[in-house]
Amino acid sequence: MWYNNKMENDLEKILSLLTKISKTEKDLIKKAYDFAKIAHEGAKRNSGEPYFNHLFETAKNLANLEMDTTSIIAGFLHDVLEDTKTKPEILEKEFGKEVLFIVEGVSKLGTLKYHGANRHNESLRKLLLATSKDIRVLIVKLCDRLHNMRTLNFLPEEKQKRIAAETLEIYAPIAYRLGIRKLSRELEDLAFPFVYPEGFNEISPLFKKSYTEKLEKLEKFRKSVMKELVKTNFTNFRSDYRVKGLYSLYKKYLKFKKDIEKIYDALAMRLTVEKTEDCYKALGIIHANWKPLPGRIKDYIAFPKQNGYQSLHTTVFTGDGDLVEIQIRTEAMHKEAEYGVASHAIYKSEGKDKKQITPWIEAMLPHSVDEIKKDFLSERIFIFTPKGDVVDLPVDSSAIDFAYAIHSDLGDKMSGAKINGKFSSITTVLKNSDIVEIITSKNTKPNRKWLEHVKTSFAKKRIRNFS
Repeated sequence: MWYNNKMENDLEKILSLLTKISKTEKDLIKKAYDFAKIAHEGAKRNSGEPYFNHLFETAKNLANLEMDTTSIIAGFLHDVLEDTKTKPEILEKEFGKEVLFIVEGVSKLGTLKYHGANRHNESLRKLLLATSKDIRVLIVKLCDRLHNMRTLNFLPEEKQKRIAAETLEIYAPIAYRLGIRKLSRELEDLAFPFVYPEGFNEISPLFKKSYTEKLEKLEKFRKSVMKELVKTNFTNFRSDYRVKGLYSLYKKYLKFKKDIEKIYDALAMRLTVEKTEDCYKALGIIHANWKPLPGRIKDYIAFPKQNGYQSLHTTVFTGDGDLVEIQIRTEAMHKEAEYGVASHAIYKSEGKDKKQITPWIEAMLPHSVDEIKKDFLSERIFIFTPKGDVVDLPVDSSAIDFAYAIHSDLGDKMSGAKINGKFSSITTVLKNSDIVEIITSKNTKPNRKWLEHVKTSFAKKRIRNFS
C-alpha cells in the first residue's frame, strides 16, 4: 500500500460520508482506491484529466447514497476489466465474488450503446437481467452515468446527444422507478439541454425570472406557517424548500400550454416532522389557517407511489393572491423520497427481503423497449378496486388493462365494468383515482378488437393468445 497526502485527503472525502463503517471495511476501500489508481495510471479522459478521477467520483456518488462497502469498492473498480489488463480471477482473489459480479455486470453494460428503441432492446434486457440478480449493478451504473453526464460537454456533439437521450429515456426513469429521486432529478436536468436545447433555452430564463420573486414570497409564507404551528405547541419539525427540477418544470410548462403562472409547485415548502401522525396534525393546522385548493390535496402516505414515495401534498391560498404547495413527511419518508431503494439494506439481506426489489425488473425482460417504457418508465395512474386496493397502470390504460393487472382470468372473462359506480364500456380510458369494478361472464372470451384499447404488454399478450 502507498499513499501521499492528496490521496489521503481524497479518501477522507469518501470515508467521511460513511457513518457506519469498520476498520476492515475502510482498509478494503483504501485497497480498491490503490488498485484502481495503479491499474489506470497514465490513462486520460477527453477532458485531459486523469481517468482515475472518474472512478473516484463514481465511488463518491455511491458514498453519497450511503451504499455499502462492496458497492463503493465496485465503484472504484467498475472499469478495470474493460480498460486495463486486469483479469477477472485477480479481481475475485483480491476483492471477492460479489465485487467481481458487480464489476462484470457494469462492464457489460458499458459496452452497449444506445441508438434508439429498436436497436437498444438487447442492451436494456441485459441491464435489467444483471440488476435482477443484484440491484447494486444498476446503482453503480447509475452513479457512473451521473459523473459521465456531469462531464458530457467534453465529448463530440454526436455522442453528447446519444448519451443524453439514453439517459433521459432509460436511466433517469429507472432511477425514478427505483425511488432514487436524488439521482433521477439530476440525470434529467443534465440531459435536458442536450436533448431539447430549444426547450431548455426557453424555460431557463422564465424560471430564473420567477424564482427570485417566488422565493421571497415563499419565505414570508413559511414564517407564517411556522408561527401558527408553534402557537399550537407543535414544535418538533423543520422546514425548507423543494425546487422543482428544470426538466420536470418544462414538462409541466408544456402541459399547461406554456403558461408558467399555472405551475404552483416550481417552488414548494416542505415540512419534515417526527411521526406519521404529526404529518396529519400539521396538515390540519395549515388547513385551519389557509384555504386549500380543491383537488390538490394528495395523500401519498396512505397510498404511496409505485416507487415507495410517501408524503402529504396540499396547495393552499396564501391570502395575498398566491398559491403555495406544501409537502409534509417524516424524516424516514424524506430519506425514502430522495434515496429510494438505495436507502434500504436489502442488498445486504438474504432470502425473501432481497427479492422484494426485483419482481418489476424481471417482469420487463421478455418485452420490447417500447413496451417497457410504456409499462414501467412512463407516468402512472392509480386505480382503486371497490375494496380500496390500488393498481398502478400506464397513463391512458383502459378497464381491460385494469382487469388483466388484477388477474389474467378476470381479464379473460370480463363482460363489463363499473367505473365510479356507473356501468361503462370496458374500453373506457381510466383516470387517476377511478374506482373500477369488473363484471365477468363464463361465456365471455377476449376479442382481438380489444388490442386497440389496451396499453399494457401483459394484456396484449393474453388477448393475442386467445385470438
